[in-house]
Amino acid sequence: MLVTATWLAVGIQVWALDIRADLEAAVDAGKRGLMVYFDQEDCAYCERFKQVNLADPDILAYLRRHFDLVSVDIHGRAEVRTLDGERLDVQTWARREQTDFTPSILFYDADGRLALRLRGYHPPYPFRAALEYVADGHGRRESFDDYLARGDERLVFDSEDLNDQPFFSPPPHVLDRRIPAERPLAVFFERGDCHPCDVLHDQVRRSPEIRRRFEALDTVQLDRRSETPVVTPAGERTTARAWADGLGLQHAPAILFFDERGRELQRLDSVAGFRRLSQRLDDILASDRVSCQVESP
Repeated sequence: MLVTATWLAVGIQVWALDIRADLEAAVDAGKRGLMVYFDQEDCAYCERFKQVNLADPDILAYLRRHFDLVSVDIHGRAEVRTLDGERLDVQTWARREQTDFTPSILFYDADGRLALRLRGYHPPYPFRAALEYVADGHGRRESFDDYLARGDERLVFDSEDLNDQPFFSPPPHVLDRRIPAERPLAVFFERGDCHPCDVLHDQVRRSPEIRRRFEALDTVQLDRRSETPVVTPAGERTTARAWADGLGLQHAPAILFFDERGRELQRLDSVAGFRRLSQRLDDILASDRVSCQVESP
């Protein structure tokens, strides 16, 4: 295999491609699947994909965490060994898989199923949604178009704005809990133009029960890329960006729950996890009641 400088060690340009072996290697490394990217020279949208989509730190971190990536030149002379063992030249394979129009992407899940085919350039917002769609196995329950449409109800003025909720506490964000607070704390780390963030807020808006549970907590929202001042539950003065980096949050959205003394209880950082949001909130509130009973004189 030949590692290309263009991909900055993200992708691999290959002379021979063994899909089964590459997928097995990805799964052995703890990945959710394999992403096969079809490229060609003098393709303006291919360059845009590499210079725009893969320049987004959130997208790049999520891709590296969940997928191995190989890049294929549709006009190259590479031989391909498919999942069923068939051997083809790459041009024949690309035509058969409807990926001879570049850029195109095939996503294979950990079971070897073709989970999604993307033809043409997809901007960062839908591409990030595609990564989440495959990584969390949404294709077993709904089409990609349906999953993408779940973010259509975002209530923002500008693409970089965050979704608002009435239970979010306004700044300044002084979350110091060295003196115990009266209620647990939920911190939303988000970013603008973020499909999974939109899916999360659509779920919250549709569920009065979830909203009532958040109203029983101290709840704040932070733009994980911003320099907004924050005093953390441990009393540290920092910024939203620096705190998120220090917590190891690789992508948005994430919800972190802290108890009254500032100890982290749980974190949710995927759409699949948000499906259990109501149960997680019940657990947090139940543990709070138990704590109060134990600590009361």
